[in-house]
Amino acid sequence: MSIEIEKKYRLSEDQRKALVRRLAEIGATREGKAFEENVLYDGPELKQRNCVLRLRRVGGRTLLTFKERLPGVSPIKQQREEETEVENADTMHAILEALGYRPRVVYEKKRETWRLGTVEIVLDELPFGLFLEIEGSAAEIEATEESLAIDLLAELATYPQLAAKEGKLRGNIIEARFADSEA
Repeated sequence: MSIEIEKKYRLSEDQRKALVRRLAEIGATREGKAFEENVLYDGPELKQRNCVLRLRRVGGRTLLTFKERLPGVSPIKQQREEETEVENADTMHAILEALGYRPRVVYEKKRETWRLGTVEIVLDELPFGLFLEIEGSAAEIEATEESLAIDLLAELATYPQLAAKEGKLRGNIIEARFADSEA
């Protein structure tokens, strides 16, 4: 079982620009940019167990992810995360639907990934805002916060929660897409 440990922050445009400069100053390595489409499924027992089933399309790849939030009140969230690459997104979607899972939330994301030692730092742009995520151990997250030297506000809501709040209902699916995206 794999445990993901991360903290998310909401950013202004000025904070994002300052972060990019600061990441370069502290020796972080830029790993690249990617566009993602994330489809969250609802179905048997997922809500009751505080779980997410996600099909992500990014850079010609498709990833199926299961996440289960572990109890806690800290802005540093911990969750079980199991992920695997899927050869055919449409077939995986058909399998999920055959098992009783239905797409409920779709959100798009533009992600820029940086690495500082073993810590992954991502700058995300979603249709509803700009965000920073730091992934590593709790101690590494706190040390990275200090290194970045920027006063940041932690965002406690998940992207699916924010997408559900900010997105548009189309049929039975809530979508948070960029204006220039195909629906």
